[in-house]
Formats: sequence, structure tokens, C-alpha cells
Amino acid sequence: MKFVISVIITAFLSYSFGLYAAFPWYSFAICALVVALAIHQKPYKAFLSGFIALFLLWGIMALLMDNANHHILSQKVAQILPLEGSSMAIILLTAFIGGLVAGMAALTGSLIRKRSN
Repeated sequence: MKFVISVIITAFLSYSFGLYAAFPWYSFAICALVVALAIHQKPYKAFLSGFIALFLLWGIMALLMDNANHHILSQKVAQILPLEGSSMAIILLTAFIGGLVAGMAALTGSLIRKRSN
């Protein structure tokens, strides 16, 4: 149950902090770290909860934005990268990078909590 709550809180806080221009783009990593500090989990579960939360959040947000502009920008960026113009590949890559950063931040928070006990 803590795992699911951690995923939901991390995604909600990351989305909320992302709405305000006063916060930097990496504020989602700080949210993941704070949630991992607050909710005690084993390090691998903390990593997974941060990863899943941001993978889903950024994946869904990127998909919605991509559909709004009819895949124009994502196809052009995917042509620059070695993705053969696939808009879905660029969305998955975006979600993966966001998930990886949040997972590492959550892992760091879990290890800090473990070390302080």
C-alpha cells in the first residue's frame, strides 16, 4: 500500500510543482526525494515508485501535448535523433528519462533515510 501511495503522491506533487514557473524544471526530482524520505520503503521499491510515477506522468503529458499539435514537433525531433521519425519513440524516451531521474532521486532519499536510522 505504501508503494501505491508513494507513486500517487510523487506524481501529484511533481505535477503541482511543474505548474508554477517559479520552480525549476528539476523540481520533480526534489519531490521524489522528499516523498522517499517521508515514506519508508526499501531502496529498490523507492526507486521503482519514483520511476513509475514520473514515467507515467511525463508519458501521459507528452502524449497529450503531442496529440494536441498532431505529432508535428515530435516527428521533427525524432528525425534529428536516430529514432526514424517515430513520435511514440520520442515520447517513450522522454518518459524514460524523467522516470530515471525521479527514480534516482527517490533512491537517494531512501538511502539517506536508511543511513540516518
